[in-house]
Amino acid sequence: MVRTTVQDLAAAVEEPPRQYVVHERDRDHLLAADEMPDPIPLIDLGRLMAADEAHKLREALQTWGLFLVTNHGIEESLMDAMMSASRDFFRQPPEEKNKCSNLIDDGEHLEMEGYGNDKVVTPQDQGLSWNDRLHLRVEPQDERNFAKWPTHPESFRDVLLEYASRTKRIRDLILRSIAKILDLDEDYFVNKISNTARGFARFNYYPPCSRPELVLGMRPHSDVGLLTILFVDHDVGGLQVQRDGKWYNVPVKPYTLVINLADCMEIMCNGIFMSPVHRVVTNAKKERLSLGVFYVVDGETVLEPAPGLLDDKRPPRYEKFKAKDFGFSFD
Repeated sequence: MVRTTVQDLAAAVEEPPRQYVVHERDRDHLLAADEMPDPIPLIDLGRLMAADEAHKLREALQTWGLFLVTNHGIEESLMDAMMSASRDFFRQPPEEKNKCSNLIDDGEHLEMEGYGNDKVVTPQDQGLSWNDRLHLRVEPQDERNFAKWPTHPESFRDVLLEYASRTKRIRDLILRSIAKILDLDEDYFVNKISNTARGFARFNYYPPCSRPELVLGMRPHSDVGLLTILFVDHDVGGLQVQRDGKWYNVPVKPYTLVINLADCMEIMCNGIFMSPVHRVVTNAKKERLSLGVFYVVDGETVLEPAPGLLDDKRPPRYEKFKAKDFGFSFD
């Protein structure tokens, strides 16, 4: 398999290849976001015990499925170091980045971990996203594959390990807060996370795109796991969330995080809180970076609506099944 990264394409071609071009029927309002009916809430994680902040969290989960957080316990200096290390990695020559490649078996197959982009199956494919990514497992600790982790910059491993330790604390705080909002046992969702549950860091690099009206940086999707904690570029927006069939820009605020529910949480919440569909638009002039930390359950976890949310008036909206049977675990 011969792979051309999106970063290389952006530098070499004036027009994006057709497999990156959004189908004509889906191009309406590709860049023009609708005016927000109400702001996406900014949650102070240090005040989640306060009734007014918990109310804001409930409103965010019911209306958007995502929210911004501040006072999250990750120092600005650590966030700067993480973004700087990410940028340094993607600015390396191809031969250096390919030391972390997700191509295996002499390039015949792709694996999830490592550096790469979407696989082109046939020239007729339409559906590729305008980004390259570095995908690394950060949880559980004994399954980290450091062979896929960059050695340049030298600080990369230590910075990511520290950053991931902070996002893990945020994950547990949010899961406990959601349980309390729903009048469940505080540890109900946290207890669904076994010692073998995965956590992944995905570094996304979005090169400038000459035709942002035709190409998406990330196609519309919802996340499959429990929770995603997203750190976005301070200077370049692009993330959009869908609500009631319309697309809205998620605001960029320095040193805040974006947290969204994922499909497993929607199931366990019995649809009270939803996993939002989101996408990323491209930019004609500027590159964009983001880091998403995705937390998922292991394959043997039984997914079902929390019993405490069910009664005669609130029947289950989802069937009971194992995560591995529906691809919800990344096993």
